[in-house]
Amino acid sequence: MRESASAGLLSREIRVLTESMFKRLRKWVVTRFFGHSRQRARLVSKDGRCNIEFGNVEAQSRFIFFVDIWTTVLDLKWRYKMTIFITAFLGSWFFFGLLWYAVAYIHKDLPEFHPSANHTPCVENINGLTSAFLFSLETQVTIGYGFRCVTEQCATAIFLLIFQSILGVVVNSFMCGAILAKISRPKKRAKTITFSKNAVISKRGGKLCLLIRVANLRKSLLIGSHIYGKLLKTTVTPEGETIILDQININFVVDAGNENLFFISPLTIYHVIDHNSPFFHMAAETLIQQDFELVVFLDGTVESTSATCQVRTSYVPEEVLWGYRFAPIVSKTKEGKYRVDFHNFSKTVEVETPHCAMCLYNEKDARARMKRGYDNPNFILSEVNETDDTKM
Repeated sequence: MRESASAGLLSREIRVLTESMFKRLRKWVVTRFFGHSRQRARLVSKDGRCNIEFGNVEAQSRFIFFVDIWTTVLDLKWRYKMTIFITAFLGSWFFFGLLWYAVAYIHKDLPEFHPSANHTPCVENINGLTSAFLFSLETQVTIGYGFRCVTEQCATAIFLLIFQSILGVVVNSFMCGAILAKISRPKKRAKTITFSKNAVISKRGGKLCLLIRVANLRKSLLIGSHIYGKLLKTTVTPEGETIILDQININFVVDAGNENLFFISPLTIYHVIDHNSPFFHMAAETLIQQDFELVVFLDGTVESTSATCQVRTSYVPEEVLWGYRFAPIVSKTKEGKYRVDFHNFSKTVEVETPHCAMCLYNEKDARARMKRGYDNPNFILSEVNETDDTKM
């Protein structure tokens, strides 16, 4: 009997191992040949960039970008911004260099006019276009070597000096401010907030939840952090209208709520898949066949600059793992310090999970009904008196 029991236990373990291997093989085949073969269009990339294109914009609408020139310059890429930066300074220096050359030419201060010994030029020591350019540069950047200077002979030169000085301050303020604002934008702070590569679906607190891990790579906090999500999918209204990128609110919470997060260590946020969740009618077998994009947002205020920033990422069905949970990431050392191991940040562990949310709730209802008794109001208990009809 002992040998038969051990043989039965061994066969059971082999069966469980075989089923696990087939499950992993099926998931790999689906992901390899069906998940990557169909390239899903993302509205938001993994690093938060929006993939959208505006077509057939009217000329008047394009002119608005030049009206709001400050935001336009800030949104430019660095190569275009540096091109504008260099062009603005070189262009203004050369333009005023031409004006100074014109003043010297009109006043006949140049050597080709052979001025007399007692001739007083508008600007001392301007002998050509190159010296005029150098004087323009010295005037605008306030170098002032002292070799070239404006005299009181020409009112035009004095007016041009004042005009260039004022315009030079405007150019310096705008371009240097744009560079500084580009460097200090809170968008760069958002780069130090990272999300897990995949989202997972498993049980948490007796409920089926969709979980995502997020971490702050800096020790400085994000004040007043708020996290939420949007599910983007194509829907058809009862009137027959097809809405592309229809947005459905997805509420994410942590154990302490979804606002004013103490974001010093990595957090696992989760969305409860209940009857009001758009994931309620999805199952482990049909998840990969769905067409949706889950966009997750994290808003907060940078502690060091008090500027607000937003971090966002997205997940497509291939990046949502059903039946997994995240591996532990925070531990405590012998010295009493807390240690975060980012090697396990996106690492997942397979756990036993119902293959659909409806099955979990049906199972709970069945267990609840087993513990309850039901009264039938139509049932009437009638007492029957037994009589002995047999007479001896």
